[in-house]
Amino acid sequence: MELCDVHQMKALLEENGFHFSKAKGQNFLTAAWVPQRIAEEAGVDSAAGVLEVGPGIGPLTEQLCLRAGKVLAVELDRRLEHILAKTVGHFDNLEIRFDDVMQLDLAETVRAAFPGLRPMACANLPYYITSPILTKLLESRAFDSVTVMIQKEVAQRICAAPGTGDGSAFSVFCHWYAEPRILFDVPPSCFLPQPKVTSTVITLKTRQTPPCPVADEALFFRVVRAAFGQRRKTLSNALSAGFPALGKEGVNQVLAACGLPTTIRGEALTMEQFAAIANEMAKRTA
Repeated sequence: MELCDVHQMKALLEENGFHFSKAKGQNFLTAAWVPQRIAEEAGVDSAAGVLEVGPGIGPLTEQLCLRAGKVLAVELDRRLEHILAKTVGHFDNLEIRFDDVMQLDLAETVRAAFPGLRPMACANLPYYITSPILTKLLESRAFDSVTVMIQKEVAQRICAAPGTGDGSAFSVFCHWYAEPRILFDVPPSCFLPQPKVTSTVITLKTRQTPPCPVADEALFFRVVRAAFGQRRKTLSNALSAGFPALGKEGVNQVLAACGLPTTIRGEALTMEQFAAIANEMAKRTA
């Protein structure tokens, strides 16, 4: 069966009484080149163990199974159980688990599923849950790389380097844990039903160590969130709101110690400058 053939797909879904769920953000691929290219550019090979989030009816699952040592596909929608059994159930290197990936202990799941294999994650993520799932995957520190298809605008923000003015608190988070890189775009015509926006596949090569030293990682991310929490305000005002105990004077002293003007905005800061602010605050709050 050609899993991306729209006519075969519609017949399969109708046969199993399946209807797309807007709440789950379901859009199935109808262009075979997309899952093939995702698997290829993710670098999946026989030494890899791949966690796939949300296999749908299995087109990416199929391409991963053709290349990987093992694939663990985690699907939330149990209505797809019989469909996946028909489309990819014949692969002996595939385990399908019907569960919520957000509820899994990913580090333990990976250890149990992929002994001796290089752990990777791949997914065609629903737009509405992109940030929570990416956060979960990266914070687990369980994967060598994470390759996902997401909304193009979000992909561009994630891959924007801190300090370029195009980033966000989430892009700083992603750059802290990994090195994000855009791979290719996927037009709406490659899906059923067709979304209203273009998708983009990105890969995030996870870092073995943080990009710069910080005394307190939680404080570092608190600084980042405060800096972007009120984008129209200067960094001085944004951090004063985020750290009321320091007050405006205390925040300005921190910025001066870091060699930063009080008029700068958070979106202009590099990763190293965020780290310097967090480290200076750590000294003053110890």
